[in-house]
Amino acid sequence: MRHQQKGAMLLEALVGILVFSIGILALLGMQALSMQATIDAKYRSEASFLANEIIGVMWVDRAAIADYDTTTGAGTLQQTAWINRVRAILPNATGANSPTIAISGRQATVTVRWMRPGETAGNRHEVVAHINDPS
Repeated sequence: MRHQQKGAMLLEALVGILVFSIGILALLGMQALSMQATIDAKYRSEASFLANEIIGVMWVDRAAIADYDTTTGAGTLQQTAWINRVRAILPNATGANSPTIAISGRQATVTVRWMRPGETAGNRHEVVAHINDPS
């Protein structure tokens, strides 16, 4: 009878190692997803801050709000500096992912785009602000 149970302890140890290894792999997978979510949140936060930053600049310079429109090509020094900051802070914020500012009357639509390395779909944060002239 003792001869028939030879190796049972080894088999139990191997099953225990297998269960432990699956648990460790699941923990690593959760950690990777957590890091990805943290990086996404960082980029969304940066995009929100950058959009609000240029809106604040436009509030200060509201007499020349039309000059901030990126579709007209005129631009201001503040607008150019802001676009360069967006490109420096957010990944792949160039070309089709370039930030845009559209001005329609007193309404400013700021769109910040970026694409994380290794992704095929881009991300976008859009803010619409009404910049009223108190005078």
